[in-house]
Amino acid sequence: MDSSFMIFIGFFVFTISFANACDRCIHQSKAAYYYSDDPIQYGACGYGSLANESFHGYIAGAVPLLYKQGAGCGVCFQVRCKNKKLCSPIGAKIVLTDQNYDNRTDFVLSRKAFSGMARWGMAQQLLQLGMVDIEYKRVPCGYKNKNLLVRIEEWSNKPYYLAMKFLYQGGQTEIKSVDIAQVGRSDWEGLKRNYGAIWDTSKVPEGALQLRLVVTSGYDNENWIWTNYEIPADWKSGETYDTGIQIEEIAKESCSPRECGDRIWK
Repeated sequence: MDSSFMIFIGFFVFTISFANACDRCIHQSKAAYYYSDDPIQYGACGYGSLANESFHGYIAGAVPLLYKQGAGCGVCFQVRCKNKKLCSPIGAKIVLTDQNYDNRTDFVLSRKAFSGMARWGMAQQLLQLGMVDIEYKRVPCGYKNKNLLVRIEEWSNKPYYLAMKFLYQGGQTEIKSVDIAQVGRSDWEGLKRNYGAIWDTSKVPEGALQLRLVVTSGYDNENWIWTNYEIPADWKSGETYDTGIQIEEIAKESCSPRECGDRIWK
């Protein structure tokens, strides 16, 4: 039986520190790095070891205003340090996987991501600084040949409890809500955000499941995306299921090329 996996791209206003409500504008702050990747992997988003595996180690924790109680999990930023001797003009593209509780910096990067901001041969010198001045902006996530994946958490207990997270969330988007229903039915059951990128429910419909997501991509961007997809009736904890779709929506804002960094970062 066909099922529907529905994504609605809604209106969303994004505000961050040190600037006005401009999602793509360049912002000034500081960044440090974790001496061990364990905290950033097993942090507030709940990606676990998949943080490094899925995002090639270019991961970071961000302040609560960017973490957004978990809605910011999986979003991408371009970050570059301002030391022209040590730092490349491009910087590093990072994925938010944790919350940063150090109010001295907007980001705490993985060691690999921090080193990735350096010029060729300058990574060790950059690491020795520990903390650097940066500028950053929100950028779309892009995963070539990767569809949005649903991963069932290990602590799910069929048929009484279901927890899931989403991987390879592309574009400049945030998942705002998740609903499930038995395939062919319209009595949707809303999941709640357990923490970070983890959504769960104790009211699990029987049989194969269809999903409905509300995804925001900023300002006046609206779009409906439909695809035939279902989580099979014999779903298992720890399994990953391919939705068959790619999310590519970006925020459409009015800003000058310099404000958005279009002439600086490519």
